[in-house]
Amino acid sequence: MPNMSLEKVKMPEQDPNIRNKNFKEVAEGYTEEMAVEEAGRCLHCKHKPCMGGCPVNVKIPEFIALVAERKFAKAYEKIQETSSLPAICGRVCPQETQCEKYCVRGVKGEPVAIGRLERFVADWYMKNGTAKVEKPEQNGKKVAVIGAGPAGLTCAGDLAKKGYAVSVFEAFHTPGGVLVYGIPEFRLPKDIVKAEIEKLKELGVTIDTNMVIGKVLSVEELLNEEGFDAVFISTGAGLPSFMGIEGENLNGVYSANEFLTRINLMKAYQFPAYDTPIYMGKNVVVVGGGNVAMDAARCAKRMGAENVSIVYRRSEEEMPARNEEIHHAKEEGIDFKLLCNPTQIIGTEDGWAEKVSCIRMELGEPDASGRRRPVPVEGSEFEIDAEVVIIAIGQSPNPLIKNTTPDLETNKRGCIVVKEETGETSKQGVYAGGDAVTGAATVILAMGAGKTAAQSIDEYLSKK
Repeated sequence: MPNMSLEKVKMPEQDPNIRNKNFKEVAEGYTEEMAVEEAGRCLHCKHKPCMGGCPVNVKIPEFIALVAERKFAKAYEKIQETSSLPAICGRVCPQETQCEKYCVRGVKGEPVAIGRLERFVADWYMKNGTAKVEKPEQNGKKVAVIGAGPAGLTCAGDLAKKGYAVSVFEAFHTPGGVLVYGIPEFRLPKDIVKAEIEKLKELGVTIDTNMVIGKVLSVEELLNEEGFDAVFISTGAGLPSFMGIEGENLNGVYSANEFLTRINLMKAYQFPAYDTPIYMGKNVVVVGGGNVAMDAARCAKRMGAENVSIVYRRSEEEMPARNEEIHHAKEEGIDFKLLCNPTQIIGTEDGWAEKVSCIRMELGEPDASGRRRPVPVEGSEFEIDAEVVIIAIGQSPNPLIKNTTPDLETNKRGCIVVKEETGETSKQGVYAGGDAVTGAATVILAMGAGKTAAQSIDEYLSKK
């Protein structure tokens, strides 16, 4: 008999006024009893609409049925058939716009908590699983993966399972890409990322860090001198965008990339144990409305800022951030200044940020993105105190690969052009996926691109 409750089983969380002072994970996860109860809400629809919303095609009803039967190890194995990073996906995927969006239970009430159940299964297996990862028999062919973020790790894992010798080249000193430098510890503990990466190494994937492809080696050299049969480019979108307003060069003004990298990857939140100080004022303004803006604001609060404001030029309805992240930010005391846009960052005589000058906005007709275009309201200027300003309005791909790889087609935004259904680039034997192709997007979409490219690379090399 299915559990016909209209609401999801609530996820235990740290109290907002406690968690906004620490970097421990906000959500504490389901117990076994909670997971079994929530799994009972699944109706096991014949046509499995939830799977249609999953970029990596997790067999959702099947793994949930195994959870309901308390067969947690088998549930993990079922997820692993298509997803290499379930503990990560269960935490950071925007399920509300993907798998859960199509859940029949969401028609009247809340959808099944697919993400929470995936997280539970992955966490349970990390603690209790005993099966050894078996390294597949090698097929004699080599693939290079550039970038150890979600797209690269997914592609590497899928190819390793097929017997390819996969080498991942990562520019940073730690693999994980946005999973380690962008997403804060309180949303995605780095021990979990490390554990997922170790499983890929057990499959035979090698990861070389501090390898800036385009500087140390080029794509041409990987193919023609290093003996790789194919290359997958997954270098992400790490080049920050700025507004072009006066005052962006003042001290105390960060790109969200720099701010989050210092805190997450370089562990500024553990200073002085880790030698990465970060300047933090009493008043912080974060410009932007996406998940990166939420992460930056919530980190600033935890780093000791008294007043943290998010300034966004549209209304909350148009914010691209996940509803959960907006909800958590509000609970933690972040102030939302919506329908506002910065026009200038005002500095002190000695060159430090002091205030942000803003103008109020109103929504006009929809723009190319489909969202209503924000229009300035004449005479509505005002100022906000801000010793620290964090710009979180988007990123684009670093041009290094593009500039050092002949015959690699890119678009006007600097993104690599590929065939969507295969991930093929304009250069033979070279594939690409993730944010390097789409611009800044979600972890799960990058993983989906990695899976697509792995399948295409396998088909390509099988014919050689």
